[in-house]
Amino acid sequence: MKKVIILAAFAALASAQLASAQTNLQTFYDFGKDRKHATTTLEMFKGDKWGDTFFFVDYDYVTKEQRQKDVTGVTGSYMEISRAINFWQDSKLAPLSAHVEFNGGVGFGNSNFLFGANYFIHSKDFSKRLTLELMYKTFNGNASSDLPLQFTAVWGIDNLFGVDGLCFSGFADIWGENNSYWYGDANPLAGAAGKFTFLSEPQLWYNVGKLFGMDNLNIGGEVELAYNFAGCSGFHCRPCLGTKWNF
Repeated sequence: MKKVIILAAFAALASAQLASAQTNLQTFYDFGKDRKHATTTLEMFKGDKWGDTFFFVDYDYVTKEQRQKDVTGVTGSYMEISRAINFWQDSKLAPLSAHVEFNGGVGFGNSNFLFGANYFIHSKDFSKRLTLELMYKTFNGNASSDLPLQFTAVWGIDNLFGVDGLCFSGFADIWGENNSYWYGDANPLAGAAGKFTFLSEPQLWYNVGKLFGMDNLNIGGEVELAYNFAGCSGFHCRPCLGTKWNF
């Protein structure tokens, strides 16, 4: 399941402290050997006097093999919504925000609330951005953790290598979770276990639409780099190609 996070948010902050809503729709085809399906992601970010709100919703669609078995439509869905609380934006502590988040989805054995703080770092012109988050993570359903903490880094670089319209963005998460593997195991839940999960999705987008008067359109993709994620034991690399439309 894809987890795309806050990739448009900080570009919005670059234009104004109280940014208007930023919404985009991403479409991907996942070339991972255990995936080979399409995913759509709807993202929204909105800043205000008390902080900002961010959410995204993923839908995964059937594979070619599933269609041949008369399976149609959506096979899974995942969402996250978070709120950064910062009503001290005119003080020296402006880069530091309180953070609350919820995530969960259809086909997942658990959902999570997260509570913590984030710290925003940027260049003078906001063309380079980095947010660091540290959160306490609750576990519901069939999940648990001996160290229920999550560390997240989110970054964005505009006009990469001096190329106008080329953006490098993404996130990296690492959290403690007692994993019982099932996906692809010959004997699922037979005792193999891990204590932490890592997930990163670097993205590269080019604003190709500006070449013909349609600035909303971007082409690019991402690579999912995951360790002990979504029931899959060990390290997995899953490349995706896609488009992004900014509303």
